Amino acid sequence: MKGRRLVIGILFFSASAFLGFAAPGVAWAQQAPRNGSGGAKPAATAKPAAAAPAQTYAQRFAALCAACHGANGRSEMPGTPSLAGQPSFYAITQLFLFREGRRSNEAMTAVAKTMTDDDMRGFSEFIGTLAPVPAPPPAGPVDAARMARGKQLATEYKCVFCHGDDFSGGQQVPRVAQQREEYLASALHGFKGGKRPGYSMAMSEALRPVPEADLDVLAYYLARFTPTAK
Repeated sequence: MKGRRLVIGILFFSASAFLGFAAPGVAWAQQAPRNGSGGAKPAATAKPAAAAPAQTYAQRFAALCAACHGANGRSEMPGTPSLAGQPSFYAITQLFLFREGRRSNEAMTAVAKTMTDDDMRGFSEFIGTLAPVPAPPPAGPVDAARMARGKQLATEYKCVFCHGDDFSGGQQVPRVAQQREEYLASALHGFKGGKRPGYSMAMSEALRPVPEADLDVLAYYLARFTPTAK
């Protein structure tokens, strides 16, 4: 529960806590020479320079995140997850875990360490607007038997209870449908082996009874899963 409280704590800030950081622009005055009567002329107030327009988080995502995660959120980089379709609550949770050193990844930790709380909200809200992008066709023919086994495993171990029938996730639960296969496999093995921390122990507990060999089958199935049109 400690990890959950930490995450929830960053989502519900008191507005008054930020007032001290939003100091308004202060006009400055130059000392005027004294006039003949010994009085001072009124100080001349300088007009503040116009501030450069702030970058939107879409622009900042393009500059900071797109090289690895893809311009549209669909990663083409091995080992790097796609962000398209991920819920904003899940995204801010992961950014928080990276920033606070609860998840370990050299590149992501370096990026997250520079983020303010407002940045984490801004980036995660933008990520939440990225529509799921269809995965590129997998190399080679799809193994029908492996897909059938993966579906059976997902049902047996109740993956749909949290990730949904279409594996699109929601709130703090990630979208896993059409995620990169090698990333899914790494994450699943990490959760089962206790090397991948989460905001709670839910995934580690859910994977405890799953044989190691079945984790790769699950990753194969989810990476190629296509939601049925409604």
